[in-house]
Amino acid sequence: MLLYFCGVKKILLLSDTHSFIDTQILKFVKQADEVWHAGDIGDLHVTDTIKKLKPLRAVFGNIDDADARLEFPLDNKFTVEKVTVWMTHIGGYPNKYDPRIREEIKRNSPKIFISGHSHILKVQFDKKLNLLHLNPGAAGNHGFHKVRTLLRFTLDNGDIKNLEVIELANRN
Repeated sequence: MLLYFCGVKKILLLSDTHSFIDTQILKFVKQADEVWHAGDIGDLHVTDTIKKLKPLRAVFGNIDDADARLEFPLDNKFTVEKVTVWMTHIGGYPNKYDPRIREEIKRNSPKIFISGHSHILKVQFDKKLNLLHLNPGAAGNHGFHKVRTLLRFTLDNGDIKNLEVIELANRN
């Protein structure tokens, strides 16, 4: 008899590092099962450092160079623990999705839609499309944000649980 067990996956979601990674970020990377980066990576040293510690899923952002665009896609669509995910850097948010993705997200909505770019942390449920929109804000030091932020949550057999905002030290 074969038994299939779904495991709980601890996810760390970050974006807009703009070439910056520090011990505060790495502390949370080490606690995760997977790390997801929603673009504007900057120097690939950031993602190389994360990949040495944990599995990484990422997309490139508008500031990322040709090397990042060769390594990571514009859109990353995947399923983890029976949860469908669509991650892109510039995606907008409920009722204001980017024109590039607007029609496709209506036709084929994921359970979680992730974007970065704005440097504004946002967690919003889209009732029309029945999806959870996540923007982790910005983890790096570049930009107008005052506090660096990450999101952490667990995926468990189709459910999104234990969502928490992590506020790091104020940016330099």
